[in-house]
Amino acid sequence: MSEQIFEKVKEVLSQIQEAQPASPEELEAFRIKYLGSKNSIKPLFAEMRNIPNEQKKEFGQKLNELKKTAEAKFAQLKDGLGSTTSKSSAQAIDMTVPVGSLDIGSRHPVSLVLNHMIDVFTRIGFSVAEDREIEDDWHNFTAMNTPEHHPARDMQDTFYLKDSTSMLLRTHTSSVQARMMTAHEPPIRIIAPGRVFRNETISARSHCQFHQVEGLYVDEGVSFADMKQTLLYFAKEMYGAETDIRLRPSYFPFTEPSAEMDVWLGTETETTRKLTKGTGWLEVLGCGMVDPNVLENCGIDSKKYSGYAFGIGIERSAMQKYNISDIRMLFENDTRFLSQFTAAF
Repeated sequence: MSEQIFEKVKEVLSQIQEAQPASPEELEAFRIKYLGSKNSIKPLFAEMRNIPNEQKKEFGQKLNELKKTAEAKFAQLKDGLGSTTSKSSAQAIDMTVPVGSLDIGSRHPVSLVLNHMIDVFTRIGFSVAEDREIEDDWHNFTAMNTPEHHPARDMQDTFYLKDSTSMLLRTHTSSVQARMMTAHEPPIRIIAPGRVFRNETISARSHCQFHQVEGLYVDEGVSFADMKQTLLYFAKEMYGAETDIRLRPSYFPFTEPSAEMDVWLGTETETTRKLTKGTGWLEVLGCGMVDPNVLENCGIDSKKYSGYAFGIGIERSAMQKYNISDIRMLFENDTRFLSQFTAAF
């Protein structure tokens, strides 16, 4: 048995030494065969268990020699092919020609605001959690305490996959919260940034796709006051140190009590009057204490743990920050619009 294995090693070694690939494609085939993740040398290492103890050292040395031979052969062949293919093109390069200017790309305004928000929350202990955009009904709705016949489940609001009533494009990044709570024990302190989808009419103020940053903090003794202080810190970091906020009672299936948070922009300019509909207050996020049913659905003891959650729309913040009047501009990839943000890194 061991003689056959040693003969196999000699056979592979001979094949490597005799190989003469004549093109980059053949060289790549050589690399995959002898150095790739599923190369033909790996199975030989598994034969070590069939080698008598007194021959294991010799067999191991031969395998290492085989691997080094393949690596050296590949490097030699690569250098040889490289010199023959690049010689003519190198001779054609005129080193005296002035270098042309390079176009500098732009960060998207949504990315700029999203990165800023992530930076704000990571500074106070939140970690970033991301997950799939195609989600199942349980993580998107049921785990989040959304009743079976809630309007949000209806086809007019949710994009379901073709021929499926259980798989859909996520309508919020709360599904990431559900997956984190089912997979990890408290304390949990995360933000979940990402793109979400809702079947809405596209207009200057709404779109069928947009981005969110949702936050979740679950631990013993977490209170509404903790949430308010966190959101006040966020608002001052995003909108300025003098920013005021207000919390208005609201309703969400997954939080109780629930609230919506507004920031004060004032009515001094036409832009702020239009953005706030003349009130001076701009709604920026929804929030609340995690409903005990949500904790229990995800396997967390609601009598021991409590938590808060919030969700922020990125596009609305980007429109306010950069004075953008139409949300559709954020999705049309017009280079004339995007080039305005070249220096906004």
